[in-house]
Amino acid sequence: MEAIKSRRSIRKYTDKAVSRDMIEDIVSGAILSPSAKNRQPWKFIVYTDTKKNEILDVMEQALVKEKETHALLPESSGGLADAFNTLKIMRQAPVLFMIMNTNGQSPFEAISTDDRITEICDTLSIGASIENMLLRATELGLGTLWIANTCFAYTDLVSAIGEAGQLVGAVSLGYADEAPAARPRKKLEDVLEFR
Repeated sequence: MEAIKSRRSIRKYTDKAVSRDMIEDIVSGAILSPSAKNRQPWKFIVYTDTKKNEILDVMEQALVKEKETHALLPESSGGLADAFNTLKIMRQAPVLFMIMNTNGQSPFEAISTDDRITEICDTLSIGASIENMLLRATELGLGTLWIANTCFAYTDLVSAIGEAGQLVGAVSLGYADEAPAARPRKKLEDVLEFR
């Protein structure tokens, strides 16, 4: 419960490196999460140093293109400013995970209802694994940010990553250079109903 209560979304990081052992420890926790039909649909691709800069350069170019054309997500263009801000955070963090659904397809492709249900279940499984990552990182004294703004650069990022499957999102990781207060939460009685 302590890690759950103390976890925060971190948007400022020190430049202190995170050891490979810590990264492996965090992913070891991630893969212990529950998974629909035990498909374990996750893959965690770690970017640091030059490789991190390269993948983020791809993201930046794609964000600029999306800002000019609104071709990928025309109805969500209001979120582009936040995506550019998230990119700055990703550049500052020493470690970046790109997280793939190994069974998934591009969200821009039509799929059957059966495949959509499988995709939803796999996405829930990956969400559980990401939460395990965040909590384990918190226990190890590290900060994280769960990132969905990769959606604005989806096709370019998937091409640069070069892996089959669906890009679900990213997680930045490093030593926090801030200590944000807890964000407001809905009251228990507003979200819990006994029947």
